[in-house]
Amino acid sequence: MRSKLILALALIFISPLYATEFAYKFSAGDRYRILSTVSADIFIDRVLSFRGETVNRISVEVAEVLGDRAFHKATLQTAQMTIPIADVDSDIRTRVYEWDNDYLTEYWQDSLGYMTVEDRFFKPMVRDVPVFPGRLLQVGDTWTSNGIEVQDFREGFGIEEPVHLPFIANYTYLGLRPWKGINYEAFSVSYRIFHELPPAPAARTPGPGPSVPPGMSLRRIQGASDQIIYFNTELGTVVAYEEYFRTILTLADGFTWESRGRAEAEIFESLPMDRENMAREIARDLSDIDDVQVRISDEGIVISLENIQFIADSAVMLPGEMQKLEIVAEILSRYADRDIHVGGHTALAGTAEGRQRLSLERAQVVADYFLLHNVRESGRMVVRGYGAERPIADNSTEQGMAQNRRVEITILEN
Repeated sequence: MRSKLILALALIFISPLYATEFAYKFSAGDRYRILSTVSADIFIDRVLSFRGETVNRISVEVAEVLGDRAFHKATLQTAQMTIPIADVDSDIRTRVYEWDNDYLTEYWQDSLGYMTVEDRFFKPMVRDVPVFPGRLLQVGDTWTSNGIEVQDFREGFGIEEPVHLPFIANYTYLGLRPWKGINYEAFSVSYRIFHELPPAPAARTPGPGPSVPPGMSLRRIQGASDQIIYFNTELGTVVAYEEYFRTILTLADGFTWESRGRAEAEIFESLPMDRENMAREIARDLSDIDDVQVRISDEGIVISLENIQFIADSAVMLPGEMQKLEIVAEILSRYADRDIHVGGHTALAGTAEGRQRLSLERAQVVADYFLLHNVRESGRMVVRGYGAERPIADNSTEQGMAQNRRVEITILEN
């Protein structure tokens, strides 16, 4: 009996030592980046149709701190690949992610996680998650809070404004859990969404795209998210999260589109890039190669391979051009901690659709070379075709057109 009493008293006095209080900590000027990967099976009208792989790269700056609130500026780039059912077991590391969209956003966030975001912004997609109760928590403690998921349905459904989907999030404090070999405080978050949109009055044309038939209008959105979030209480920041999710879209005619999958994200400190010295060193090492330019851009350092030679109207590179890629690959290997963007460009010839396709295919050829030679992993590289949208010279001359036929590799700061 006495030993039980001593144990009970010990637990009373010792257990508060294991309580944890979660709170964000902010410092003006802090920069960090978030790398998120999403893998989902896509079911169209309940039939498994393909797998979608997405990489989200997010760059965030804490621009201002007022009391316990901080003003954030962020950019987000999404890149995707589509894998046919017959190839879902193949190694995605041998495939290249294609640019999908860019987003800019600004928001305030306080130490408990509550956010203030203008309605015009599509990102962050999930807001007010996680938020904290502002009290000490012990393992097993729970709390709830309201949250919002924001979806971008401009393409396909012609809904020009962000669609806000409210939900109630349920939290449970899990205690210490390992993430990549290091223990962090962890908690689970679960929420469910059921949202019905009013009937679309008629087909409409959302800008330059095709009109949206009435049967394609979106009527119902259902969703589920189950996450584990890892938090560094000393630094006051999320370290990583894992999520399993399911989303079902029901159209006006009863047609369904469903996504089932898993997401994972990790947050990294964003170290500044010494752009001037990097550009100078890279230009020096490329000085013996014709038609190669190096410049500083808002995103980082651009290596422009101008007049890169392919067989006419194809993405088949002439053998001599591979020597350029060998040298560029060696340079990129020195900056292995930086992601890269590979952009293809064409001269003003042919149709806009043909230029877009050709520029993307040529960028993919260069990216495939870097994959094959282990310069970057698939998730560290994105390709994009620009067609003739970004000329650097006059397309009315042969010399200018040659300069515009280029592939640009950008070493990204974030």
